[in-house]
Amino acid sequence: MPEIRDIEVLVFDVLGTMVDETSGLRAAIREASPASGDASVDEMLTLWQHHVELEQRRIAQGHRAYANTEIIDAEAAQRVADHAGLADPATIARLATAGQRLPPWEDSVAGLERLAKRFPVLGLSNAGRTALLRLNAHAGLRWHQALSSEAVLAYKPAPEVYQLAIDTAGCPPERILMVAAHAWDLRGAQAAGMRTAYVHRPVGDPPTSSDIFDLRYSGLDELVTALTVSQAAGCLFRR
Repeated sequence: MPEIRDIEVLVFDVLGTMVDETSGLRAAIREASPASGDASVDEMLTLWQHHVELEQRRIAQGHRAYANTEIIDAEAAQRVADHAGLADPATIARLATAGQRLPPWEDSVAGLERLAKRFPVLGLSNAGRTALLRLNAHAGLRWHQALSSEAVLAYKPAPEVYQLAIDTAGCPPERILMVAAHAWDLRGAQAAGMRTAYVHRPVGDPPTSSDIFDLRYSGLDELVTALTVSQAAGCLFRR
């Protein structure tokens, strides 16, 4: 099998890959509407997610000017509030910031700490600048640098977002490993020339049979072990 050599910088997706976005949003909706049953909470979660996806797609297609995640999340929160019959401004305002209080996956904090001792590690997220700052603080994610797509007024998988990471890394894209739980994200990184590693998460976007990523792992711990061992050995083999 082909080898990946000379990886210099690691770039991680954040939402869904390092933090459990789905359970965090679900918990915030349940907190805002405690009388709602599980089915109703799931319905409101779907309403939130569909709004975010639609608006980011509209921005990508040029049908809407760029708006950061704080604006789009506030819109989603208002849709959920209208659906649930919530009228308290403080409750709606807190719900709007749910994306800043997402829990890390159980292996995220320790795995990132281990990798940061051996590689420069960047976070690359669609979360807006302020939202990303607060999310990283809440989840305990300590990056060497956390990059928001807001810097280029676009959302992944727009090419300029990956170029932001490449420019920040300061090395050729083939020396950068993009890690994500979303195949669509890795396809975007791949198109920019970056190496790719898929890490399975329960709520991620798994690869299709036509996807050819450099690495695939069932969890972050496997990836961390492979990277640390391979660095010592001087090479990294595709699985």
